[in-house]
Amino acid sequence: MTAISTANTASEMVRSATTTALRVAARNLELYDTGNVAGADEVFAPDVIDHNPADGAASGIDGMRVLIAAVRDGFTGTQHRILFQQELPGGWVVLHWRMTGTHTGDAFGFAASGNPVDITGTDIVRVVDGKITEIYHVEELLKLTQQISTGTQPA
Repeated sequence: MTAISTANTASEMVRSATTTALRVAARNLELYDTGNVAGADEVFAPDVIDHNPADGAASGIDGMRVLIAAVRDGFTGTQHRILFQQELPGGWVVLHWRMTGTHTGDAFGFAASGNPVDITGTDIVRVVDGKITEIYHVEELLKLTQQISTGTQPA
């Protein structure tokens, strides 16, 4: 159970991960950066439990596909940097991350603004047999909303 503090991109962490659980957890974030909706089948169990689904999102892997597509369609230049990660017993992994990008398409009810975004979030995922079976995630959604609606970076 080693905690790693870093600021590597999700893709860099996928390549350098020392365990399957760490690799799969980082791959989850990489899907949002690449917009690879089909990659959800490699990362998530079909019946993945999202403990914090978006309003109206489907359960299971379909809900994860919708979220990946929403980020792909709403933002360009998206990059997740992993600020902290730790693998815990039972296949659990904690990731604290930072996402940057530009709001260039319709996303989460907001028309494209062209504004830069910079938010952080935390994911807690459980990896079983090489797939995420459960996920808890918290993002700075208020900050994101402020950035894409006004272009300002809150203090």
